[in-house]
Amino acid sequence: MRDAYHDDLDALTQSLIDMTHLVGGAVGRATQALLDADLALAEQVISGDKTIDSLYHSGEAQAFELLARQQPVAVDLRRVVASLRMLSDLERSGDLAVHVAELARRRYPASAIPAELQSTILEMGQMAQRITAKAGSVIASQDLDLAGEIERDDDVMDSLHKQLFRALLEDEWTGSIEEAVDITLCSRYFERLADHSVSVARRIVYLVTGQHRDREPLPTAL
Repeated sequence: MRDAYHDDLDALTQSLIDMTHLVGGAVGRATQALLDADLALAEQVISGDKTIDSLYHSGEAQAFELLARQQPVAVDLRRVVASLRMLSDLERSGDLAVHVAELARRRYPASAIPAELQSTILEMGQMAQRITAKAGSVIASQDLDLAGEIERDDDVMDSLHKQLFRALLEDEWTGSIEEAVDITLCSRYFERLADHSVSVARRIVYLVTGQHRDREPLPTAL
């Protein structure tokens, strides 16, 4: 019975890891669709979100069943509670990838991002994809050093976010209000994607240490 119980816990963890893979892939495709004005790729991201949502709902059901049937305590209880919160973070990350794809679809056949800012948006999209992949590795390994890296990666994303805002406020910016809104939204989506990965990392810190570090730097392993 206990072996089956721990198999269920491991299956819940695997669902989280699978979600990071799906979200990371969605972010990469959404970024490409946005920059290349690729409508088919955008539609692929939007329709593919159903798979992420399905994993979210099945993982949530797994977690609630574990709470109801097994009444876990101590570390196991932290594991289930942290998993529920990480499921939510990853589901929202999938939604953000969809928002990027929807922006690409809305401006098709043009690209929503002007040529002079495409390199920054590409960097943000690649960073969001890397951070999401790293979150999956943190879930699998419970590596606190790697969790700390995600915090530092998020600082880089925040800098890119500010860089775009500065570009929009410069006298040299000649784009339309519509373009400025698109760029602002897109930048915000990527910035929030990174924030959700930070949240996942902090859940793992809570799982390993039993301590919440929402307002402090993530600890490193000894």
